Amino acid sequence: MNLRLWRKNKLFWLFLTVINSTILASCSSNRGDGVQQVSLDGGAVGFSLSLAVAEEYQKLHPTAQVSVASSGTGGGFSKFCAGSIDIVGASRPIRKVEIETCKKNGIEFIELPTALDGLAVIVNRENKFAKCLKIKELNTMWNSKSEGKITNWNQINPKFPDGRLLLFAPASDTGTFDYFTQAVTGKARNSRTDFTPSHNQNTLVQGVVGNKFGLAYVGIAFFTQNQDRLNVVAIKNPLSGECVKPVPIANVQRNTYNPLSRPLFIYVNKGKATANPSVVGYVNFYLENSWKWVDASGYAALPDLAYYKVRQRFERRETGTRFLNAEPGQPITDFL
Repeated sequence: MNLRLWRKNKLFWLFLTVINSTILASCSSNRGDGVQQVSLDGGAVGFSLSLAVAEEYQKLHPTAQVSVASSGTGGGFSKFCAGSIDIVGASRPIRKVEIETCKKNGIEFIELPTALDGLAVIVNRENKFAKCLKIKELNTMWNSKSEGKITNWNQINPKFPDGRLLLFAPASDTGTFDYFTQAVTGKARNSRTDFTPSHNQNTLVQGVVGNKFGLAYVGIAFFTQNQDRLNVVAIKNPLSGECVKPVPIANVQRNTYNPLSRPLFIYVNKGKATANPSVVGYVNFYLENSWKWVDASGYAALPDLAYYKVRQRFERRETGTRFLNAEPGQPITDFL
C-alpha cells in the first residue's frame, strides 16, 4: 500500500473512532484540541434524565462533549470501578463488592442522589382482577422458592382466575431487579429465574401488552409512556394498609408508595473530577438544574432540602456511601 493511501485510511478509521459513542466513553477526558469529554454510563432507569441534562449542558458549553450510555447499573459500576468512565448512573445504591473493587483500583467516589422513582407493577389492560397486591403476594410470585411451583394466578390469591402466570422482569444485573427483589423478598439475589428477562424495559412492556395474564415491574417512566396500553397495580402499603399506585407521582415523592419508591443516583469519580473541569461543570449543572427535566423524564424531584444537601456533598467532595444499609422504602432524607 502506498504512503498516501495508508494515511487516508488511517484518517478515515480515526474519524470513525472519534464519532463512536462507545469509544468516546473510554477516551482521555481532555483532548489536545480543547474539547473536554465527560463519560457517563449506567442504568436504563435514570438514563433519560442524564441525557436531557447532557443536551442542555452542551448547549451552554459547546466545547464540552458528554457521552451518555446505558449498559445497566451493574455494567455501569463495572466500568466505573475499572476507571473507564467518569460517572455512573445507578438505580440502586453501590454494593459492598463494588466498593471493594473501586478501592482496589484506587477510585474514590462521590455518591449523589438525583431523583426519585417508583417501581410500577404492570399488567395487561384486560386484567381486571389484580387491582391491589400485597408485598406478601408479590413475594409468593417472585421468591426463588416459587420457581417451577407458583405458575398460576390463583396460587397467588384464590380469588384470581386459573390463568398461567407469565412474568417479565429486568435482567438480573440491573439495579431495578436488585431493588425490587430486596423490597419484595427481603433478600438480595432471591428471585426466581423462570421469567422473561430484558435489559430493555420497553421489551417488558411489550411482553405484558401481548399476554392477557402477563405481569412485569418497570421504572415508572416506562409505565407513564404506555399507560394507555397497560394497567398499573396498586401496592398495599405495609405501614398504612392503604392500596397506593405510583401515579400520581406525588405518591412517590411523599413515600406513600412504599416500599417500591427509591432514589436514583449518580456516582462521580473524585479523581476524574479533580483532573477534568468539565466533569465538575456537568455535575454542578446536573445538581442545580436537573429538577427542571425530572417530570418530563418520568421521575419525581427530590425534596428541596435533599437538593441542598446533595449539592453541599459535592462541593465538599465527600466520598463514600450513606446508603449501603438502606432498607427499601426508607425516606431519602434519613440518609442526608
